[in-house]
Amino acid sequence: MDINFYKYQGTGNDFIMIDGRTFSFGPDPIPYIQQLCHRKFGIGADGLILIQSHADYDFEMCYYNADGSQSMCGNGARCAVAFANFLGIIGQNTTFLAIDGVHTATISGNSVALRMGDVKEVQSVDQDFFANTGSPHHMRFVDNVNEFDVVGTGRTIRRDKQRYPEGTNVNFISILSPDTIQVRTYERGVEDETLSCGTGVTACALLYGEQKEKNNINIQTPGGNLQVSFEKNIDGNFEKIVLTGPADQVFSGTISVDIPSDAINEYN
Repeated sequence: MDINFYKYQGTGNDFIMIDGRTFSFGPDPIPYIQQLCHRKFGIGADGLILIQSHADYDFEMCYYNADGSQSMCGNGARCAVAFANFLGIIGQNTTFLAIDGVHTATISGNSVALRMGDVKEVQSVDQDFFANTGSPHHMRFVDNVNEFDVVGTGRTIRRDKQRYPEGTNVNFISILSPDTIQVRTYERGVEDETLSCGTGVTACALLYGEQKEKNNINIQTPGGNLQVSFEKNIDGNFEKIVLTGPADQVFSGTISVDIPSDAINEYN
């Protein structure tokens, strides 16, 4: 069957967007996700997002990494908000459901400010750090992230089964100024460095902000610039976390995918 799709990117993190309100890939979507996200044999993307109807929220974001696994994706969620606005599902404000729970967001032009889930703590891991911002993130400060072996070192940490039985994303951070950091990320599920990672820069901003007692952090990634703001409550937990940055439609098209007719579900 022919599938209409849209390609979005948020600071270089790119996603295939599909209006999933009237169809799905059926009970086993992983082969189709992998095919469509393949950069040689498909459309090519870091992930795929289905916008689905929900009885209690404006929409539900169903996110898949390029390998078919699922997690929360900050940049993907920002792009999902932009896509839902393009489809006319939402206006400038929205409340929607993702795999890690309910989120709110506002959109102004191509800028999307996404309310992330609360984070309990940033943990020390030997000389490094860890936080779960909807997806797991290992973090390490390095002197010059531009010259660091992100893929080699990131892959080794990501595959450390003793420390991370289910794997982890890995972020490397350099400090540029008192309120600005630079971040590069090796993403689990993509199994490579991506140009940006929304949940990753959020984790890094919480870590750096806590250390420096700042609650507004600018982040530079290979794909562009993001901002993270947050508050710490009386218990020391992070709340009111907002990830802000651009989300742009790049192109749209139609692709033919061999999906058996009995695998297509209609949504009422």
